[in-house]
Amino acid sequence: MAGGVPDPTGRTSQVSADHTAPGEAGTLPRHPTVADHIVSRLFSWGVHRYFGYPGDGINGLTSALQRTNERAQFVQVRHEETAGFAASAHVKYGGGPLGCALVTSGPGAIHLLNGLYDAKLDHQPVVALVGHTAVTAEGGGYYQEVDLLALYKDVAAAFLAQLDHPAQVRHLVDRACRTALARRTVTALVLPSDLQDEPAVLDPPHAHGYYQTSNVPSSTPTVPPEADLRRAAEVLRGGERVAMLVGQGALGAQDEVREIAHRLGAGVATALLGFTVVDHREPWVTGAIGLLGTRPSWQLMTGCDRLLIVGSNMPYSEFYPPPGQARGVQIDVDGTQLGLRYPTEVNLTGDAAPTLRALLRELGPGPGPTAWRAEITEATTAWRRVQRDLAEQPADPVNPQLLFSTLSERLPEDVMLAVDCGTATAWYARHVLVRPGMLASLSGTLLSMGGAMPYALGAKFANPDRPLVALIGDGAMQMNGVNELITVAKYWRSWADPRFVVLVLNNRDLAFVSWEQRSSEGTPMFPDSQQLPDIGYHQWAQVLGLHGELVDSPDQVPQIWERALAADRPVVINALVDPAELMLPPHFTAEQARKTAAAVLRGDTDWAGIIRRGLPATLASYRPRRRER
Repeated sequence: MAGGVPDPTGRTSQVSADHTAPGEAGTLPRHPTVADHIVSRLFSWGVHRYFGYPGDGINGLTSALQRTNERAQFVQVRHEETAGFAASAHVKYGGGPLGCALVTSGPGAIHLLNGLYDAKLDHQPVVALVGHTAVTAEGGGYYQEVDLLALYKDVAAAFLAQLDHPAQVRHLVDRACRTALARRTVTALVLPSDLQDEPAVLDPPHAHGYYQTSNVPSSTPTVPPEADLRRAAEVLRGGERVAMLVGQGALGAQDEVREIAHRLGAGVATALLGFTVVDHREPWVTGAIGLLGTRPSWQLMTGCDRLLIVGSNMPYSEFYPPPGQARGVQIDVDGTQLGLRYPTEVNLTGDAAPTLRALLRELGPGPGPTAWRAEITEATTAWRRVQRDLAEQPADPVNPQLLFSTLSERLPEDVMLAVDCGTATAWYARHVLVRPGMLASLSGTLLSMGGAMPYALGAKFANPDRPLVALIGDGAMQMNGVNELITVAKYWRSWADPRFVVLVLNNRDLAFVSWEQRSSEGTPMFPDSQQLPDIGYHQWAQVLGLHGELVDSPDQVPQIWERALAADRPVVINALVDPAELMLPPHFTAEQARKTAAAVLRGDTDWAGIIRRGLPATLASYRPRRRER
């Protein structure tokens, strides 16, 4: 042990000169700093990649990362918001158990918040490291001094702390990581700039007021009690028309979900975050649920007499069965999320895969082929046929649905999909038949525009040997996509598979907002608010040394996808699509129709397009279908 070193408060601390704490990876520098200790301890929890942007508030930490000799990587994005999104996506796409964002004080910390809220609302474990004013200057109105503990108290409510002494590093890092993993949420450490360069205290004294903590992750709940499983089986066994709703909590339980669906003769609807749980080519998979969902999913929920919810907390209550219609069972690893959306009779707290396996043992043999399964298959097959017809209808100049249906047929088996919020989400949900082995995600609960490019980056750093396709509207592309293409240009040569395809739906309109305004407010599209500049996105890609493709005719679509998916570098597809393409919810109410018509009558600037595209879409999607019992 080295001699006593004064800390900022005048106390002295014992400092190790050359030591690696138990469980920590690699060898620390001979005279490690607090920042070195933080990086090393985080490494022991599985954090080996940091998304962020530098600044003097975190100089100590970036210097520590440099001293790791590339054992840990700092990924420099264009904006701190991207760092938060990418850290969340890095976990979603399997890049590690924890995501980590590293940003500087003041403006950097403020910019980070939106991406962190995405992680919090989608239950992703992310640790935020935020630089701060030097301890000696705190409270003096220093440059960039912001009350970060107040600012972060909501997004990091599970655990938020400021480092005030080198001896705190071990227990603060351990608690931040353990809490993020156990509660699947965001935690944050506020790190004053001067403390980062203080000598590390690797072994806190065995004394009053100090902690000796563990960096071994906690176990998680697995299977509910047998009595509860028997009750759940009794409820489900009595059903003749069983519906399942699966979400991201069922990821990793693909085989179990398929088997229990067959055992119950159930149809399966999916929340957007749970898309890769099932094979969307199967006729009993009705697809997305909710406002952007499919009509078969709506019919599944309105016709069922039993409902099994696995790992989903989809919040649109009107898309669940009417209360009293169906008896319900729900499975979730977090007991606080059970029974929040539907009055379920049995709530099973447990991990999806082992809980479903245990439930299968209690259920016994299945009913075999049923009229309900046949009805689901008929509805799903008819819906998909209608969607293909809609995608092939002429538009001005290109039907955006055609781009998605054509892509679906050509997707590589190991593709990763990153989807933005807006019309791109709707066409993805209805046309892309995700298959086992693929990875796909989006900002599922925050529904933030601008999430797809950061997600694409997080996915690609998690799996540099897999192809990626990002599906983005022009509003989101202008928000941060054009800037993050610079990040793509900076790093793509380091990826084992350089395929990184960005589809931009260029309709010069915030189309989703325009349709919401028409259908919910009954007012015309407001050009000052919703119209966007027409940008040559493909030309910007070419300036950066990437490939760029312009699509302004439907005849180009198949060849564009084939070239992009075979390219030797990232590709941006600038697709000029029809802003009047109609997005009809699976249950389009008379009130929504009335308000949309009112917007047209009040002089909507695209009234002709609404009539041109709306009538065939309405007729095709809402053909009456006889239901038999």
